[in-house]
Amino acid sequence: MSESLTVVLVHGAFAESSSWTGVLANLHARGVAAIATPNQLRSVTTDADNVRRAVESVGGPVLLVGHSYGGAVITEAAVGADAVKGLVYVAAFAPEHGETALGLTGQFPGSTLGETVRPIPLGDGTNDLIVDRELFPNQFAGDVPLADAQIAAATQRAIRDFALTEPQPAETSAWKTLPSWFVYGTGDKNIPAEGLRFMAERAGSLKTVEIPDASHSVMVSHPDEVADLIVGALAYLA
Repeated sequence: MSESLTVVLVHGAFAESSSWTGVLANLHARGVAAIATPNQLRSVTTDADNVRRAVESVGGPVLLVGHSYGGAVITEAAVGADAVKGLVYVAAFAPEHGETALGLTGQFPGSTLGETVRPIPLGDGTNDLIVDRELFPNQFAGDVPLADAQIAAATQRAIRDFALTEPQPAETSAWKTLPSWFVYGTGDKNIPAEGLRFMAERAGSLKTVEIPDASHSVMVSHPDEVADLIVGALAYLA
């Protein structure tokens, strides 16, 4: 592939684009074109549409990178998007058609996320969900400095519960037709490592990096390892 790829980073639930700061700094220092695009966290369908538009705005080939729920979004956004050349899943869901993020979370034992989530009624029968701000550091970012985890708790973006229960729309998941890479921590309390490993193996991951004891916020606590995997993916696609 002669044209350089741009890395497009998509954050997940209970996070926002600044969660990619360390990864972006590493990539930019290496001369890699990389941006983080907002994820509205309303539904897989609408969030994927927004990411698809962000991909189109780049005007060239793209490597999509998703964290957590952002993995479901990039899986959908890449379908029919010729500019997307590969997918990197960072402690992220890689759903099959009809699967939900909530269902995949509970498919293997170990997640304690449900105990920490608090609903905010939206008045239409659905709720916004946040992670209890006091519990967030331990649940979401156990290996991140406490002061930084507390800031992340305060700046987290709520996700609409429908987004976590919406069946993955596309009949053929993008990871079936595109190369993929996975990185996650064995200390993830949101998505059990066993579940992440299952999704990586099912997707035929070209390289899977398991970081011992790393939390769900693995891109914050281990930005260099995440960036290394992304750079390796770019080299493969070059």
